[in-house]
Amino acid sequence: MIRVSVDPAPIDIGTELAGIEETGAGAVASFTGIVRADDGVTELELEHYPGMTEAALCDLAEQAMTRWNLLSAVIVHRVGPMEPGDRVVLVATAAGHRREALDACAFLIDKLKTEAPFWKREIRGDAARWVEPRAGDGQAAARWSPD
Repeated sequence: MIRVSVDPAPIDIGTELAGIEETGAGAVASFTGIVRADDGVTELELEHYPGMTEAALCDLAEQAMTRWNLLSAVIVHRVGPMEPGDRVVLVATAAGHRREALDACAFLIDKLKTEAPFWKREIRGDAARWVEPRAGDGQAAARWSPD
């Protein structure tokens, strides 16, 4: 089962994890990304290209389902304005055993950071700036590519 959602609504982690636990898996791994207040950030705004973003996330989930023996892969991503402390993204995977669930979850968040078409803007007081990708994100994603 693959579930992908891109929505401005807050992420209900309990509901999402309860749904993935119903698969009967022996292991569920999850990652939650939260808006940080680094350097005075008061708001983070995410924009996306509807249709294209969901397709990219579905493709990543399908890659994970193929690469690992997963029962489920869930990606829930918010868009729109968010404040520090708000949940931005939830990635969850379910498998028979922990290693597959953990590896697939790490793969999904690493690849999502570099391959999903989202644009981030940070607001600090009266100033706004677009956020550039971090070098570390590319390095993390590269570890999943075949040598």
